[in-house]
Amino acid sequence: MTLLKDKLVLVTGGASGIGRKMGGMALERGARLLIWDKDKERGGKTRKELSAFGEVYFYNVDVSSPSDVKYSAKLVKQKFGGIDVLINNAGVVTGKYFHQHTREEIEKTINVNTTASMYVTREFLSGMIENNEGHICNISSMAGLIGNPRMPVYVASKWALVGWSDTLRLEMRKLAKNVKVTTVTPFYIDTGMFAGVRTFYPVLKPEGVARKVIRAIERNRILVSMPWSVRFVRFCQGIMPIRFFDWFMGDVLRVYQTMDHFQGRDKSVKNGGT
Repeated sequence: MTLLKDKLVLVTGGASGIGRKMGGMALERGARLLIWDKDKERGGKTRKELSAFGEVYFYNVDVSSPSDVKYSAKLVKQKFGGIDVLINNAGVVTGKYFHQHTREEIEKTINVNTTASMYVTREFLSGMIENNEGHICNISSMAGLIGNPRMPVYVASKWALVGWSDTLRLEMRKLAKNVKVTTVTPFYIDTGMFAGVRTFYPVLKPEGVARKVIRAIERNRILVSMPWSVRFVRFCQGIMPIRFFDWFMGDVLRVYQTMDHFQGRDKSVKNGGT
């Protein structure tokens, strides 16, 4: 069990969406909360609102910038010594075919969704290893398990995140360190990030996702998929011929059509999953 009471919890992209909700739930359990977010105005507002429930600090950080992450991590270490729980939650999406992506959109998606989690984790992992205690939770997506048209770079970024997160877990086990790693692969979440998406399966509610993530951290879960049926994606890929799998996902479940009417919230959305 990972008890959150009196622990210092850092949530990236924590000013809104499921990041904000996870932060609030951590406070309910007696944790101290650090919010890292690029949106200074929203971050300050969230800190003020959540301060009614506990100890909250906000840092205006662009997690896709190595220098920004390094500087902000230095400030956190100077003030607190380190953190106990890290939730890598920040993310962005561009809903278009690959040939329509600009170089800037590709770089931003990979930097925010993938390398940012590595940058932030790298700054605090050594302290966790030294203390032989800590928990890292990486919010990936169902898109980290299955391809989907009109989100190719997002899919690539989330596949990479799943692979890195699980390898990090294996490394901690091989080193016999009590640093837990949880990988989360949710379906679409109703935060506005995926506005316009059409799916046969109900879009996940942010409160439910946040609750399950916090519970997974407390129980040291290795992999959390939402809904539970997401876990069958890999199984089906393994036993079905590729063409049959594509037909089942595309023509029967219509997964490959979910992004056809994508609108999104805006170009700077920072919290989400799928």
